[in-house]
Amino acid sequence: MGFPNQDTKIPILVVPFPAQGHLNQLLHFSLLLSSHGFPIHFASSSIHNHQARHRLRGWSSTSPHNITFHDIPIPSLPPSNPNPNAIHNFPSHLIPVWDSVIHHLRSPLASLLHSLSSSSPLILIHDPLMSHVGHDAALIPSIHTFKFQCVPAFTQLAFTYELSSKPFPQDNNVLFSPLPNCCPEEFWTFLMKHDYESPCEGVLVNTARTIEEPFIDRLAKEDDFVGKKIFTVGPVSPLTVTDHKSGPRHPCLEWLDKQPSRSVVYVAFGSTTTMSDEQLKEIALGLEKSKQRFIWVLREADRGDISKEGELIREKSLLLDFDKRVEGMGIVVRGWAPQLDILAHGSTAAFMSHCGWNSCMEGMSMGAALLTWPMHSDQPRNALMITEHLKVGVMVREWEKRDEILKGEHVDEAIRKVMVDEGGVEIRKRAKELGERIRSGTKEGGSSYEQLLAFIDHISRCY
Repeated sequence: MGFPNQDTKIPILVVPFPAQGHLNQLLHFSLLLSSHGFPIHFASSSIHNHQARHRLRGWSSTSPHNITFHDIPIPSLPPSNPNPNAIHNFPSHLIPVWDSVIHHLRSPLASLLHSLSSSSPLILIHDPLMSHVGHDAALIPSIHTFKFQCVPAFTQLAFTYELSSKPFPQDNNVLFSPLPNCCPEEFWTFLMKHDYESPCEGVLVNTARTIEEPFIDRLAKEDDFVGKKIFTVGPVSPLTVTDHKSGPRHPCLEWLDKQPSRSVVYVAFGSTTTMSDEQLKEIALGLEKSKQRFIWVLREADRGDISKEGELIREKSLLLDFDKRVEGMGIVVRGWAPQLDILAHGSTAAFMSHCGWNSCMEGMSMGAALLTWPMHSDQPRNALMITEHLKVGVMVREWEKRDEILKGEHVDEAIRKVMVDEGGVEIRKRAKELGERIRSGTKEGGSSYEQLLAFIDHISRCY
């Protein structure tokens, strides 16, 4: 499939939703398109563009220089302190932040659409949660709009059934079983306020046919997707990790270098999870009891502005004697950790995760077995696909027990199922094979490679 000359390539504007798992996926995809010579514009608040650049892993330090970042200034964000004792695990403290950011971005983004499309056609790629930019783009004939889904086709399919009140498919009752209260009422209010549906001519999904081919095909037949092109271009994150920052490596990577191959459990619950002190103590007991090597990232959920997160006061005050008790067996990282580097390391065998799709794709792509502990949103459905459909992991905490404190013995039991028990050998083998298939799909002739080329060919014809 041929490419047009670089000087004739159509400009692309990328508009992410201002949350880490969304920023990260769209910046990775922007860099991927940039590597094919497209002029990329990445537009968000100055706060969230800084966050996306600061946390970027896997690319060379010069890669972001090929992208034009539109750092849109916004007023001070509302207070956004996470509550470790909240009734629901959803990061409700961030909803006022998202609301404020979207409100203040709309006018500058509308102006940017007009300026970038004034002399040539423009490709717009936006997160579905930023639907207002899709509505504004629909008023400009020279703009071609595509949505970038940060959740898998399977979860999007289930979400479509739930919103339309259609009966779930009966061919797999476990996968499509009801999962109540994945999001609190205030998030649904937020969603309706910002009008989730907006026109587009195609959808990009950070997934691969080798992961969920039957669900991709089924999703294409749903009313909302009929007539739209679906491009499954995942994984968008790098599969060969390059040091992004100059200077010394993170200490946890130095520790990993000294561990045996495929011996370490990486434990991290993402950027939107805050756990109670009691639950953290139980996790510590379970890790200690398991006698397995581990890296545990102990941190609270993001605040609205990560540059003002302070001195990690709570993280530094928790489990102060735990580090000494597990010395030689595991380490605790208090604060941000280089997740992609950890998962790509040869010593990492398994990943205990909240199952945000960004983390799922990174873990599966690197061949890690998954210990699933979903917290909210798409995560419970993602966890079901990993454990019941792909069978490359085990459930740490069942969704129906989401309001309970999980005892340490259950954490230990889940780790042993993957790292010690006979059945764990098969799980790790399937995870390794899946990782190989995913990586193979990004090479010439692979499904994700061909899907990316198909998208590039499609948008090149818009000139």
